[in-house]
Amino acid sequence: MPNQEEYSELLYTEDELLVEVKKAIAANGMPEVSIAPGYGRLLTMLVSLSRSTRILEIGALGGYSGICLCRGLAGGGQLTSLELKPEYAQLAQSHLAKAGFADNAEYKIGPALDSLRLLEAEGRTFDFFFIDADKENYPNYLEYAIRMASPGAIIAGDNIFLRGRTLNTDKNGPAVQAMRRFNEMMASDERLTSTLLPAYDGLALAMVK
Repeated sequence: MPNQEEYSELLYTEDELLVEVKKAIAANGMPEVSIAPGYGRLLTMLVSLSRSTRILEIGALGGYSGICLCRGLAGGGQLTSLELKPEYAQLAQSHLAKAGFADNAEYKIGPALDSLRLLEAEGRTFDFFFIDADKENYPNYLEYAIRMASPGAIIAGDNIFLRGRTLNTDKNGPAVQAMRRFNEMMASDERLTSTLLPAYDGLALAMVK
């Protein structure tokens, strides 16, 4: 008998392009940690519903989430994606181009905190943020997102349960502690209206007031 997530995915025809992205990620020996298909569809919906035109993605990997985000863009919107590893960014960029978004995506290579400092110094603001990178910096990424948010901007953070480690009181490594802090910030920061979605590995969603 399928669980809730498996049942929901059975209702949808498998997305051939996104399956191809996941196969390329595996073939290149990259971590197979792309956003869950159901949450990928949710990102597309949220970008479209919020009429976002400026998206900041922290963590490109192979481009799976980037495609989902760009599918929600209206007209000439722009995705700015921060990625530590140039080979990951190159693969992501190739997949975005194949999806028809070559002119909608730019990649900034290097530690995300360095890129965020530069973007903030340039006065850049964004309508939508997707955080899916090194977990120890999630609280820092959230603070930057709030400061760089346009009014009513959406912030999404993936993998908030860390495959159960966030909930396990016996687990207290740096990533776990950072994720707990991130979740607490999302839930209690007075600058945000938020909720946590428990399916898959968890997704935190907030709107900046």
